[in-house]
Amino acid sequence: MWSRRGWGRWCAAAVLSTGLPAATAQPRPAAPAAASVAARNTLGRVVVAVDNKASFCYLPLTIAERLGYFAIEGLDLQVRDFSERGQALQSVLSGAAQLVSGPYSHNISLQMRGQRMQSIVLQGRTPQIVLGVSLQTLPHFRQLRDLRGRRIAVTSLGSASHRMARLLLARAGVGPQDVRYQAFPGIEATVAAFHTGQVDAVCYSDPLITQLEQEGALRVVADTRSVRGNAEVFGGALPAGCLSAPVEFVTANRPQCQAMADGIVHALKWLQTAGPSDLIKTVPESYFRGDRALYLAAFSRARESWAPDGLMPAAGPQTTVRMLAHFDDAQQLQRVDLARTFTNEFASLSKARFRA
Repeated sequence: MWSRRGWGRWCAAAVLSTGLPAATAQPRPAAPAAASVAARNTLGRVVVAVDNKASFCYLPLTIAERLGYFAIEGLDLQVRDFSERGQALQSVLSGAAQLVSGPYSHNISLQMRGQRMQSIVLQGRTPQIVLGVSLQTLPHFRQLRDLRGRRIAVTSLGSASHRMARLLLARAGVGPQDVRYQAFPGIEATVAAFHTGQVDAVCYSDPLITQLEQEGALRVVADTRSVRGNAEVFGGALPAGCLSAPVEFVTANRPQCQAMADGIVHALKWLQTAGPSDLIKTVPESYFRGDRALYLAAFSRARESWAPDGLMPAAGPQTTVRMLAHFDDAQQLQRVDLARTFTNEFASLSKARFRA
């Protein structure tokens, strides 16, 4: 019986060995003809902002866009990709965009500050973040307490990866003052720091984690790429990437919200059965970062992290509150009306339509 990692490597090798043409020679996935799209463009333009669109967390958004699912629903969708964390959310709050593709936890934090955002469809049911230690600098690692006095690489201070590392270490009795967190927003710089011993552990997402695993350089300690691993870290379902909009927009633009949910749920269903060749034909070449095999292997590891039907899990919001309580005012969090931070109305209709 092959392991999941072995299966991912075999699939990637099989696809790449078929002699596929270079990326520049591959046509973009077929989208509805321009005249047909114009005829169906009945819902107008919608702008979606996202930080790091190429992230695995937001792959459903890319798939729906590339396969023309939003256009089919009558939307003229424009995706604005930002490189800095927080810029996408600020774009929505300033009115430059109508929706944001980002973490569900932001909706809870915003309500604490008097701003109302609502998730209309869930893209990811786990955050796909992994904490691992270096087999070079920590060959005899046994428990999280062994990280006391060590250096840990995260994507940025205050990010989801930083919070997850702090949460796990706090449970082991290791406070933020007992370790040194170093921000490495770029994959190449993080890998270099890991290999040269500048950091002893990483709390990061794919494809970096899969790369270090394949090189035999990393020992995984906590893994939220799977539903089970996510529950082990957070004590239950922790919803991740979703499409959210100000409550006022959701109330006044229900057809557009339904069309957005339909496009995402359609993409989620596609992802459930998509194979390596499907991904290569659909995902932008830039996402592969010059290594298709690595991307496909990472995809196979994170496959179950995407929501199957776009619905918010029943216990997800409360699990998120428990997680945030480690970093925010617990009393203020208890006053948050979680029912106003998401709605399953649109995703439920999409699920029924696409039998997701």
